[in-house]
Order: sequence, then structure tokens, then C-alpha cells
Amino acid sequence: MKTVIHRGNTRGFADHGWLQSYHTFSFAGYYNPERIHFGALRVLNDDAVKGGMGFGAHPHDNMEIISIPLTGALEHKDNTGRHKIINQHDVQIMSAGTGIEHSEFNASRTEPVKFLQIWLFPKKRDIAPRYEQKTFDPAERQNKLQVVVSPEENTDALWINQDAWFSLGKFDKDKSFEYSPKLEGNGLYLLVLSGSLKAGNETLQARDAIAVSGLEKLNVTTLEDTEFLLMDLPMAV
Repeated sequence: MKTVIHRGNTRGFADHGWLQSYHTFSFAGYYNPERIHFGALRVLNDDAVKGGMGFGAHPHDNMEIISIPLTGALEHKDNTGRHKIINQHDVQIMSAGTGIEHSEFNASRTEPVKFLQIWLFPKKRDIAPRYEQKTFDPAERQNKLQVVVSPEENTDALWINQDAWFSLGKFDKDKSFEYSPKLEGNGLYLLVLSGSLKAGNETLQARDAIAVSGLEKLNVTTLEDTEFLLMDLPMAV
């Protein structure tokens, strides 16, 4: 088993005035040769955008892109004519495939929006671009894992073009669970959003993360009321 800890205060940081962005993996002006990707997980950005500001139209291809607003809302537009608002408790997924151009702006003129932007390498390349979003009831993640992204069709989760599962959890203090990767060879990446927990033998605070590969199961115990994102994803890409 291999374990890597990414402390929140060791992430790359960019302050653009209108945007404050923390980069777990090398991105834009932040480069760390030891943090290029974790298996299929290529980008994990923790962004805060001021009211009325955002990312102008820009292209992507052959990447699975997931956006999870933590507070506030995002306004999405793309070159297919789609125009959506992504609110807190929503999750958005976009398969860039053969190519798509989109913009993301804070939907509010005054209040900041904070969100996670996550990129995964796709399982199949050059598929037709696709977009989906869904609202998830936060009560359904209270002291249990709520799967929000899955490669399995006809489920309550958003479908992803990769053998990956994303789960959100909101656990009370002193709650425990164990998690085994869905597929042989998959690794786990757990990001603490708030609170603190113990994963295996490691204690993690808010915005700390643990990346584990080659394991049968991960034991997790919350040390206080805690919210987190758990990603189960392929290591071979």
C-alpha cells in the first residue's frame, strides 16, 4: 500500500484578485514535479471567485470535468447553446470529448462563489461532448456516503466516462466507516472539506487530503463533525 498526504497549506496558490485558487496538482503557473496527477485524477482546484467575475470562454478536450459548488452558484455557458446555473448542492459534469468551449462566472454580482473544479483523464477519448448536472439532497449524505458520480448507468449519480466513483459525506463526530475500492487496481483520494478525521493512521484537518493506492480498504473515523469528498478512481491511465 502506498500513502501520500497532501496538506492544505502545501498546495499551490494563485491570487488573481477576482480569483483565489488552490492547486493540489500542477496547474497553470503552479508546477510541482511530484504533483502531476494521482492516477486518473489530473486537477483538483479549490476556487473562490468574486461577485460578477469568472472564467471567460475557453476550450477543453478529452477530459472529464466535475464542478462542485460549496457556497454560492456558478453560471455556465457553452458553445452548444447551453446556459445553466449550478447551485450549492448541485454537481456538474462535462465530458469535453472531441472539444467544447465554455465559460464559468459567479452567478451573483455581489456574493463570492466557492467551488471545487476536478479533472479526470477519460476512459474513452474523442467521445461526443456531453453535459449533465443534478441536485443532491445533503440529508442523504448524513452519516453515510452519497454517491454523486459513477460509471454505472441508470443510477441516481451523474455518469462519468471513467471507472470512477465520487462520494460526499457529512458525518457526525466519532462516526466510523470502511471503504474498499470498487475495482481492483483503483486508488482512493479523500479530501476533507470541513472538520477533521482519521484515515488509516493519518489525522487530516480541513482541506488536507490522503491519496492511497494498493489497498483493500480504508478505515475512517471522524474526530468532529466533518464533511469530505471521497474519490475512487483508476491508477492506470
